[in-house]
Amino acid sequence: MNQNTYQILSQTQRQRVGDGAIASILEGCESAQRKLILVLPQLGDFDSLEYIWWIQREIDRIKSEGIAVRAIGIGDRQSGEYFCKFTGFDKNWLFVDPTGELHRQLNLYSGLTTKFPLLSSGQSAWVNLMLMCAGIGSQGTLAEVFRGYRGDRNAPQLIGDEEIIKAAPLPPLKGSFFKWAGGSGFQRPFELATLRLRNMAEVLGNWTAYVPDASHMTQRGGTFLFDAEKKLTYEHRDRGILGFSANPSYPLSFLFADQFSEQSSTQKATSP
Repeated sequence: MNQNTYQILSQTQRQRVGDGAIASILEGCESAQRKLILVLPQLGDFDSLEYIWWIQREIDRIKSEGIAVRAIGIGDRQSGEYFCKFTGFDKNWLFVDPTGELHRQLNLYSGLTTKFPLLSSGQSAWVNLMLMCAGIGSQGTLAEVFRGYRGDRNAPQLIGDEEIIKAAPLPPLKGSFFKWAGGSGFQRPFELATLRLRNMAEVLGNWTAYVPDASHMTQRGGTFLFDAEKKLTYEHRDRGILGFSANPSYPLSFLFADQFSEQSSTQKATSP
């Protein structure tokens, strides 16, 4: 499967958001020491926005370590433009796949796909998505939702003390507000849930841009990391909503295991 995965990716051409050109999704990263390929669900999906938030959080280190990042998500070019404007992700690193064809080629989890009588494919997808949000056919989703509200002392602080978060319908919140929920130096209660609310507000406010075809909403994604010899050194295949990482506390621990260890030690030492 390792060689086959790289072959599939290397032969895949999709529309690049930056210039609208149809190009190889690996173009420009052939000589990189490591290649991180993110096959995202719908660009308006919780997982897509949250995963790229983590990438952007560590983007300087990713670049300094010679890791080339490419992402491909379900949507069209307009979806990609909205996505990159909101997340700050480089438009030249993002490609769009309107129907999730690459996801099927890679045998990624399609999510629930029940066809309901009298409902269109998009309407059926909505019902299936709601079931998955309730944890049906979506491994680990409810636990991850609760973690967003409960907090996580094994995860880093997500919002800087001076950062202002706008997550309608809540009023603007300053990062220092979350100290009242439990301290600092780790993921405080409601901190991750607030970031997810901000993502949800962005997507719902621009729904038709982010989700031009609702019939693919349940499709899940995957992560593939290759070394300079094109060997697959890490992969993760999502099994449910909010399941984009094997380690939710620090989703990029497969890239930066040393940093994760240092963060965990520091958090445990400074937490009240």
